[in-house]
Amino acid sequence: MNHSFPARIRAIEISGIRKIFESAGPDSINLGLGQPDFDTPLHIKEAAMKAIREGKTGYTTNNGIPELRAAICEKFRNENGITYSPDQLIVTAGASEALHIVMQAMLNEGDRVLCADPGFVSYAALASMAGGKPVSVPLDKNLHIDVEKAKALLDGAKLFVLNSPGNPTGAVESKESIKALVESANDKGVTVVSDEVYEHFIYGKKHWSAAQFGDDVITINATSKTYAMTGWRLGYLAAPADIVSQCIKVHQYCQACATSISQYAALAAYTGDQKEVPVMRDEYRARRDLLCTALAKLGFSFPAPEGAFYAFVPMKPDLVDRIIASGVVIVPGSAFGANAPGYARLSYATSRENLNRALERIARAME
Repeated sequence: MNHSFPARIRAIEISGIRKIFESAGPDSINLGLGQPDFDTPLHIKEAAMKAIREGKTGYTTNNGIPELRAAICEKFRNENGITYSPDQLIVTAGASEALHIVMQAMLNEGDRVLCADPGFVSYAALASMAGGKPVSVPLDKNLHIDVEKAKALLDGAKLFVLNSPGNPTGAVESKESIKALVESANDKGVTVVSDEVYEHFIYGKKHWSAAQFGDDVITINATSKTYAMTGWRLGYLAAPADIVSQCIKVHQYCQACATSISQYAALAAYTGDQKEVPVMRDEYRARRDLLCTALAKLGFSFPAPEGAFYAFVPMKPDLVDRIIASGVVIVPGSAFGANAPGYARLSYATSRENLNRALERIARAME
């Protein structure tokens, strides 16, 4: 049977990250997936079990349970210096759904969406699915957004996607850069979509939320990375009321609501003890230092990651292939856009033992 599929879907490739991961052998060391290797904190899991025992297993309101939205608003006030009302939030099935419904709600056919290149794989794909046209925003030699080149692309764009700390680069944009980008975008009538899922994993720098510097900003975040809850699929967006009124339509018909149990778990995450978050951050920092020091000894030169849990390393494609063949899963730079074929992303969201074993294999692959 032959089926006809729309060009906007046929043009999209399956994620290069997943391709590499699924082709890995059983003895491979995985430095490919961006997933914390920590367990979800116990008090969060207990809150989920309590919700199950109490029968909180039905649909919730489309935009999420009121107490969770209130807790997230409090988080924005305390951690980010931003004031949102609960009605400006939609709780989603992860940050990925939040990105999806924003693209679907905001884009007309052919609307330009500015995305960092290299950048997170979903941005361009989700824009294309919604009929938009992804436009690459180049990075500078230190893997930060080239602010002047980005500003030059703003005319006529609909959305500008900002991701700090960044995936795959680990770059943390400065206050000055974020302020300049947001103010320039808003002056041009361009809505900023700020993906801040790695905000708590920063090493020696400070996180700045885009919505601190402009009103036409959609903030996207999730419990996935901060609380090691990737499988719980719980994220959210916060935005001006008119944007929320359109995004909720897409969310209502494609998802109805985020999983009820995950919402109660997230409530415990945001209102409960935060002591495990800095513990995870400090361990990621130690792993980063281990990885970067060892790679430097092997002759690699690259900016040390300032946040998230990735190193983006200059590496010829044939060496990437040899490393993968040696049993270390890394992701070619080509998976993150057109501008980084000579790079690879290495995730240090794995144990120090695994990192040391992987580095031994990388050294042998270079011989």
